[in-house]
Amino acid sequence: MNSTNRAVNRLFLAIAGLVLLGAGLLAAGAGLVPGIADQWTAVAGGLLERWQALLSTAPAPEPLGSWWTLALPALLLLGAVASIFWLTRQGGGRTGTAAGEQDPELGDTAVDVSYLAAGVEQALKGNRAVVGSSLTAWRGRNKRNESSALRLTLQARKGASPREVADLAEDLVGAIDAQLGHHPTVLVRIGSGTRTKLASAHRAG
Repeated sequence: MNSTNRAVNRLFLAIAGLVLLGAGLLAAGAGLVPGIADQWTAVAGGLLERWQALLSTAPAPEPLGSWWTLALPALLLLGAVASIFWLTRQGGGRTGTAAGEQDPELGDTAVDVSYLAAGVEQALKGNRAVVGSSLTAWRGRNKRNESSALRLTLQARKGASPREVADLAEDLVGAIDAQLGHHPTVLVRIGSGTRTKLASAHRAG
């Protein structure tokens, strides 16, 4: 229910994990196996020689000495900017508007999600099966649809009947439909939290 590209994130995390795993195995092998350590030294020496040869291909005025010494920090800076951009693209999509309607004559009408959240809390007041709730709105991925998708979270009390909490969630979704005048997409999550652990158990009967 947000703008995060999960496929790209998982691919990036998998590649990063494999790279870190390989680096860790090589580092451990260099410390435990003398042959791997010698090979590491030879490879590092070869890379250093190639870097020194590369520096001489693009001479620059002092104190740079070589344009490659400027290109490397620029490349690292570009990577940092790309990482910041990637981080800013994570998550998102949350909105404070649960629904909206545009009318050329009457103007725009918007229903704030806090209005519906207050109604949910009022409906749950005194209910022994649920100790907490939250209602949030998220912009739909279909840009042609201006209606928001809702996420209703209920924290069930210890010992509460799952069937009872599920029926309660269904009634709440029906009440939301009645308030908005249409059937929005509602994701219902029934779970537990700190309040569930601290609250006394609920016993039927």
